[in-house]
Amino acid sequence: MSAQPERPAGQTLPVLFILITLALDAIGFGLIMPVMPDLLREVTGEDLAHAALWGGVLTGGFAVMQVLCGPMIGNLSDRFGRKPVLLLSLAVLSADYLVLALAGTIWLVFLARLINGVTSATYGTATAYIADISTPEQKAQRFGLIGAAFGAGFIMGPALGGILAELGTRAPFYAAAAVAALNLGFGALVMRESLTPINRRPFSWRRANPFGAFKSIGKLPGLGRFLTIYAAFEFAFIVYPVIWTYFAIARFGWTPGQVGGSLALYGLGMVLVQGVLIRVAIRLLGRRGAMLVGTLAALVSFSALAVIDNGTVAMMLIPLSSLAGLVSPALRAEMSDRVAANQQGELQGALASLHAIGMIGAPLVYTQVFARFSGDQAILDLPGMVFIIPALLSLLALLLLRPAQERSPV
Repeated sequence: MSAQPERPAGQTLPVLFILITLALDAIGFGLIMPVMPDLLREVTGEDLAHAALWGGVLTGGFAVMQVLCGPMIGNLSDRFGRKPVLLLSLAVLSADYLVLALAGTIWLVFLARLINGVTSATYGTATAYIADISTPEQKAQRFGLIGAAFGAGFIMGPALGGILAELGTRAPFYAAAAVAALNLGFGALVMRESLTPINRRPFSWRRANPFGAFKSIGKLPGLGRFLTIYAAFEFAFIVYPVIWTYFAIARFGWTPGQVGGSLALYGLGMVLVQGVLIRVAIRLLGRRGAMLVGTLAALVSFSALAVIDNGTVAMMLIPLSSLAGLVSPALRAEMSDRVAANQQGELQGALASLHAIGMIGAPLVYTQVFARFSGDQAILDLPGMVFIIPALLSLLALLLLRPAQERSPV
């Protein structure tokens, strides 16, 4: 359904700019994590418990803005082009980090985090840019690189934040502002507009909200089913950042070092799968095969984590769990091929909203289930029961995936 990409000469630097931009989104989030408790105590004058409450409010507000603004920014990029939307967002992001570095009140911090949530919603626009300049055969591979860049950013962010925190509470924010500004300059030099005037469409508020975007995209053949699969996977895999630390301590008695090592290994596995293995998988298995392998890997690994009580076995499962990283790039490529050139931003913005919705809802569900099946007041002492939910979601995705893929053009 989509028009052929322009395929401008010299795509390497623009693609590199996009990957750096998305890695910075992830790094920026992780970079400030080590110092956020101290910053909140500074601006509120309260103890750590109150700072934690404010931390929850800031995280929730950030995610809500991503839900609300992902489709809007995606639609704006379908109207005005990818380049101005991305560069403006980077400019605002850099200024926003500077405000956080100078903020002296909790309300200024709160406002800055809301704005940060809006600017970080450019994930969809950046992905749409990649879709614009890629052939159908290149899309899954390049979407895999996007996932790898994000994964690398999440690995690097907290580590860099911890190092910079030694220089002071505000140092990570100054660093994030400087890096965003440098990337803005790089993008202004190398980025070419990917959306030609003929492929642009008028902006509509009716489609620039999450519900309108889902309705518009869901009407296209097969897209409603694909959106459901994507939402299921997004909700399923949030179980790792939300519960893994508590689960590993409760079930295996791991130390913080062991927990951190397992998370780093998982992150590295996802980077390798989405950055390297996806190319081999698509070439040998096609998109359908790659998605089926990834979904089966998720189903098996989640099911095993629900019942095992051996930490060594859990570590051995990490490579299998990482294979689930094959699903998202192939699924995004499949959906991208089914929408017109002037809907790429709308599609990717809707997907960004689904991710943010998962980030809001999943922690509430997973923490409650974990609490019911661990500790002295547990219904049944089985902490792994929390992984039944993502296992069932993986099964649902598998059931929905197979009939939908029979019509796959690739």
